[in-house]
Amino acid sequence: MRTRTHLTCLTAGAALALLVAAQLTRDSHAQDETPGGKRATKPEQSLPTNGTVESRIGPLAFEGGYPTDATVTKLYDEMDFQRAVQAYVWAIPIVSFAKWQEQHETVFGQQDGDLVQLESFRDRMGFLTPNDTTTYLVGYVNLERTGPLVIDYPKGPTAGGILDMWQRPITDLGLAGPDRGEGGKYLVVPPGQKAPKDAEGYRVFESPTNNLFHGFRGLSKDPKEAKSLNSQYQVYPFAKRDNPRKTRIIPAADKKWYAWPTTGLEFWELLSKMLNEEPVHERDRMMVAMLKPLGIEKGKKFEPDARQKKILEQAAVVGEAMARANTYANRDKEARLWGSDSQWKLIILCEANQEAKYHTALDERSAYFYEAVALSDGMTTKTPGVGQAYMGIRKDKDGGWLQGGNNYTLRVPPNAPAKQFWAMTLYDTETRSFIDTKHDIAGLDSRKDLVKNDDGSVDLYFGPEAPKGKEKNWVPTAPGRGWFGLFRLYAPTEAYFDRSWKLPDLVRVK
Repeated sequence: MRTRTHLTCLTAGAALALLVAAQLTRDSHAQDETPGGKRATKPEQSLPTNGTVESRIGPLAFEGGYPTDATVTKLYDEMDFQRAVQAYVWAIPIVSFAKWQEQHETVFGQQDGDLVQLESFRDRMGFLTPNDTTTYLVGYVNLERTGPLVIDYPKGPTAGGILDMWQRPITDLGLAGPDRGEGGKYLVVPPGQKAPKDAEGYRVFESPTNNLFHGFRGLSKDPKEAKSLNSQYQVYPFAKRDNPRKTRIIPAADKKWYAWPTTGLEFWELLSKMLNEEPVHERDRMMVAMLKPLGIEKGKKFEPDARQKKILEQAAVVGEAMARANTYANRDKEARLWGSDSQWKLIILCEANQEAKYHTALDERSAYFYEAVALSDGMTTKTPGVGQAYMGIRKDKDGGWLQGGNNYTLRVPPNAPAKQFWAMTLYDTETRSFIDTKHDIAGLDSRKDLVKNDDGSVDLYFGPEAPKGKEKNWVPTAPGRGWFGLFRLYAPTEAYFDRSWKLPDLVRVK
């Protein structure tokens, strides 16, 4: 009896197993069938088991699923090239500052605490998109050498700032800074350090980098006041505050210099130098990892082999070309200042800290730092009556690139929304600095003796030769070279922020 019952249970269990298996088979067949009842073709693999597949970098060959030796070499070369191109775009801010610092030290003999005075047209041709309306006093400091640093800032009408080597503001100085034009003592401590115990009375800031940029420019119309402000700006180590060395102001004296790498390999040399001198921030770790196969590694000397050198030089060419496209033909819709019917665009599309809600502003910051230097809170403020506003133009009303052999006009409407003044400055597309002509004229501004129309508007003229009778309102260009313009508003007012005041496009005069 027990045997019969046992066999009956086994038979029932076997039957149940067969039913389950049959159902699973039907389900799997159903998944392979299309609605029409036909068996679906399984998707093909993107890579062949044997043979080649075409790609944007040429044919890729496989044997038994493995890439061939030639394909492996091709893929690693392409991987390293792509990474280097994107690393170029990423590194623009720090490499630009590193080159400027090097030029200050080698051309002008600047030491920690010194300032270089950039005053003349030729002085300012060394760096990217300077204005031609005020004198710059600029310096670099290495906090590993100085320790905590004091900046004794003068009271008066100035705009200044302290920036780290990624060109992020540590603090603004002057009218847009915490002193609000009243001056005072600032103390900057190196990365990871706390302020000394006896630092009462100082405005204390920690620098994210060991090297830093500092400087200011006077906004006074009075030459005597401007000179006095310059002499009052003092920089010295906190440890020597009781007997500080007087800050030297070194005149640039029309010396030739240029704050941008002159060769592709120099770009990478400067980047390697900065990585060895500066801490690696959390946001940059992935990019630093991509540089390792290219011979750029923190704590190691940059000695690329022939293969790495070739890839880096080629990547610098493509990287700069991409940076130029990203700047001059910016595809970001947020750049449109007055909509799609205007050629004017915002040139600053990120916050001063270079961070957005969900990402670091990579394209936004590289678009700006390829054509300019230094970004402060005062340059990105949305508060009317303080800071600055920047608008850029590269094409005329008809969509043609601005060329030095053509003639153009711009009518600046009356009542420009600037509490202080407005300025229009032209720059060479390749050097991103003043257009080099015999006239040494870079731009015009509302403080100059310009000829005005009856309604208060001002017509500006750009071209290789001045229109007869319009010399006061003319800026020269160079035939055979492209150029772009920046329109600046100093202390922009509400009409700029609500877009009720609008600049017309440049019109080509044929």
